[in-house]
Amino acid sequence: MKAFKLIFGRIWAFWGLLSFFLTFLIFYLPSMLAYLMPPYSGQIYFLQVAKIWMRIWLFLIGCPIKISGRESFQKGKNYVVVFNHNALLDPPLSCPFSAFPNKTIAKKSFVKIPFFGWYYRKGAVLIDRKNEVSRQRSFEEMKRVLLTGMHMCIYPEGTRNRTNEPMKSFYNGAFKLAVDCNKEVIPCVITGTRKAMPPHIPFYLIPAKLTMHFLNAEAPGTNVEELKTRVRSKMIEAYTKQLENQKSKK
Repeated sequence: MKAFKLIFGRIWAFWGLLSFFLTFLIFYLPSMLAYLMPPYSGQIYFLQVAKIWMRIWLFLIGCPIKISGRESFQKGKNYVVVFNHNALLDPPLSCPFSAFPNKTIAKKSFVKIPFFGWYYRKGAVLIDRKNEVSRQRSFEEMKRVLLTGMHMCIYPEGTRNRTNEPMKSFYNGAFKLAVDCNKEVIPCVITGTRKAMPPHIPFYLIPAKLTMHFLNAEAPGTNVEELKTRVRSKMIEAYTKQLENQKSKK
């Protein structure tokens, strides 16, 4: 049974990769029209197209998504939005299914990928984590994004959580950004992606129900460490509760 599941997971991962790129090609040109628009409205349009793309792709791979808590976003305000990170499925979800408009932070090296690089650049503030100058420039760029009225979507764990803990320790960046810019933080917990793409099994994907739950906004305060600790505790509590609720429904 385990061998059959592994074989199926590898085949389904191939289908997931193939369907991702085929649907990407369909939505690529419509997405690129965002470059012809003013930055704010162009980002709204770009993410609306991305949301349609992701809905179709998630349907094709058998991973329907349920969103809750979007009422945490108040009209006329923008936020630093932070997510837990378990699998490669997480980044394609965060921006399209958060409030519009927004940008995320992403690896600079990905812009070298033909075609995808232009798409990637439109949705993200780019960073080379190994370069201190790049990190500082990216931080200043994130401040400018917030000043334009957009949200910043960040994964404070930095990389996928491969541990047995609910979440890894958080880096300071997202919370320093919130404190420096006096922006509230909206935490979001994602579930289901770890089941669909277990971090310890390479090239593997199975259908699974995904959820994104946005929590109430947290005031930034003036202490980065206190804000980080408060948000992480809240996210772990909500994440654990979500998993318990899902188990009880089975």
